[in-house]
Amino acid sequence: MIKKMALSLMIILCLVVSGCSMNNSTADDNKEDIVRIGYQKNGPLIILKTLGTLEERLEEIGYKVEWNEFQAGPALVEALNAGSIDFGRTGNSPPIFAQAADAPFVTVAAGKSKFEGSGILVAEDSSFTSIKDLKNKKVSFAKGSSSHYLIVKALESEGLNYTDITPVFLSPGDARIAFEQGQTDAMVVWDPFVSSTEINMNATLLVNGEGFTTDRDFFLANKEFAKDHQEVISVMLEEIESSSDWANNNHDELVEMLEPILNIDEASIKMAIERRLYGVDPLSEEIIKEQQEIADTFFRLEIIPKEIDVRDVMIKQ
Repeated sequence: MIKKMALSLMIILCLVVSGCSMNNSTADDNKEDIVRIGYQKNGPLIILKTLGTLEERLEEIGYKVEWNEFQAGPALVEALNAGSIDFGRTGNSPPIFAQAADAPFVTVAAGKSKFEGSGILVAEDSSFTSIKDLKNKKVSFAKGSSSHYLIVKALESEGLNYTDITPVFLSPGDARIAFEQGQTDAMVVWDPFVSSTEINMNATLLVNGEGFTTDRDFFLANKEFAKDHQEVISVMLEEIESSSDWANNNHDELVEMLEPILNIDEASIKMAIERRLYGVDPLSEEIIKEQQEIADTFFRLEIIPKEIDVRDVMIKQ
């Protein structure tokens, strides 16, 4: 009798386990994959996120979108390295540092040049009139950012070295506070921080990025994700281009969209968007050359630990 009961229990247990396995298999088959995207509030991906068109496109091929906000490019690239996100956008310098650190990522596309909205600011009452005046002065910028490269090239254009200034590594928000309080002599940053400082502090834009840097956006993907999800990346780039076209042709609506997100006044946002062009460019030889020059400059100055070939992480469409 006991043997019969034990046998019955074993049969029931097997059926339960089998049923659970079948149910799990069915659930996995029906489960939508998730694309984890890293964005910054002041970049083109915030426009795409707010418009909501990417979710619709990716849902058609069985994917959902998870958005992850980052304050700066270096942190976003580190998340790609750690596998915490699959795709993201950053400026031109963070990918250089990431590649020098052997991070597993690839660059899939570039943005349009936005040099007019990047620059070196000095206070309204400053006596500085040229880059030469920055010698032996405190200059703030985000380490490893596009501004880092801009200040290096601006100094070299006037025969100065990077060592001729005292770098103060600060995020844009902290740099603004230090600048307002007179703790630094100049600030190197990008829009809308430039436009806001110009308008609200009446600061002087000593130079913008013209002749020094194109200051492009770059769209990056985790290496394994890019290898296995080419269709998803194609859809994302198409939607970034589409949302960029909308942004370029609807400035008033774009200002209205960004004001509550950025918590910056309308005038500053309007100035920022009117001196840039949103869009996506394939990775041309010209763009690769631009990035290689940044990498070579940082290696020469011992800002990155080794020499790199940027082509190794770029996927030409």
